Amino acid sequence: MASSVTTSVTELPESRVRVDAEVPPEEIQRRVQQKARDLGRGLKVPGFRKGKVPPALVIQRIGREAVLDETIRDTLVDWYRDAIDAAGITPIGDPKVDLGEPPADGEALTFSIEIGVRPTAQLGQYKGLEVGRREPTVDDADVQREIDGLRERLAKLETVERPAESGDFIVLDYVGSRDGVPFDGGEARDQLLELGSGRLIPGFEEQLVGASAGDERTVEVTFPQDYGHEELAGSAATFEVTVKEVKHKELPELDDDFAVDAGFDDLAELENDVRTRLGEREEQRVTAEFREAALDAAVAQATIEVPEALVQARALELWEQMLHSLSHRGISRDAYLQISGRSEEELLAEAAPEAEQTLRREALLAAVVEAEQLEPTDDDVLAALAPLAEREGVEPDKLLADLKTSGRIDEVREDLAGRQAADLVADQAKPIELERAAARDALWTPDKEAGAAGPSGQLWTPGS
Repeated sequence: MASSVTTSVTELPESRVRVDAEVPPEEIQRRVQQKARDLGRGLKVPGFRKGKVPPALVIQRIGREAVLDETIRDTLVDWYRDAIDAAGITPIGDPKVDLGEPPADGEALTFSIEIGVRPTAQLGQYKGLEVGRREPTVDDADVQREIDGLRERLAKLETVERPAESGDFIVLDYVGSRDGVPFDGGEARDQLLELGSGRLIPGFEEQLVGASAGDERTVEVTFPQDYGHEELAGSAATFEVTVKEVKHKELPELDDDFAVDAGFDDLAELENDVRTRLGEREEQRVTAEFREAALDAAVAQATIEVPEALVQARALELWEQMLHSLSHRGISRDAYLQISGRSEEELLAEAAPEAEQTLRREALLAAVVEAEQLEPTDDDVLAALAPLAEREGVEPDKLLADLKTSGRIDEVREDLAGRQAADLVADQAKPIELERAAARDALWTPDKEAGAAGPSGQLWTPGS
């Protein structure tokens, strides 16, 4: 659905813009009526059933100013997104939003947004660039590591009659207590534990090395300060442990029988399959590396001004994205900082170079899209949606229709155009040996441009 918000954009220094937005009176009226209807569901007014109070009466009783204030609070985020879309900008960092005076009845709402935007690129050479590309290789050691991993997965645990060693598995019962009082979650029965795995509290496993089946041991530990359960963090605890079995992991012999168990006719077929799969993965890695190197070579040929404030804003975005990803794995911000041993400021500083290069790549791709007039068609979008449609068990046409209905199709087209631009740069790049690329770069870098011009004033560039 088309946005009703209209905008004008004013460019500011340092890759920032101000977006002046206006929400028309009819949109304000519609939203106010909708909010009054929502508020009316909780009002009790004599003569009306609950939830059936007319919006006009709600506004009369509560006051238009209060209803309008609630409306703006609930809807400003949507109007902000509509304004950004209507302005056709790619925002970076946190916005500064200036909300005008609440509009009188029949007037429009105005607000402004000041925010960083993707920098612009003045293209240099981006076609036919000479870019180093390594040859995909699969070493015997790589194949052996894969086979060793398969042996680990097919290993069997055999009970042994001897004291447990590091790397052995033990079956144990334990009951934990603090100051003689058992605590929740401190008891387990028939738990299988690999000694030396570090799965349990530091110091727990080490105190069980040398134990035999039937032994009872008292294990004393201190919970880490960042332990997940706050009531236990940093406290001392005692565990009464009973070792029930000691097991040793037996790896299968590296022979044809092992290959058959793994689903192959013999060991030679297994090794060939592993080498082929590793080769395919290596080829994919090399292709991805070359694609990125080609893009960075085009970036180096372009003129792109990236203000420091923009770099800091993008570094913060990358940091927050990583924290969001870590949260899904149960790792908090504080826990990650403690594990890394660095402060947030240090991590942001480390992320700055990658943040700057990411901005340069995005600017370059946007400029290539414009220069090449890349406009993905519905067929292009359908092809890009095919893998997702297959995973979700729906037709690509339905996903395309949903994107159009939700107003997200332009966002998808822009992303796809960027991918097409990256493909164009990589497909037209000329691969050369890494050694040759390194020797060339040692002779010429962008920093040496001032002294690289010949009598004609033309600078030497890769591929010339």
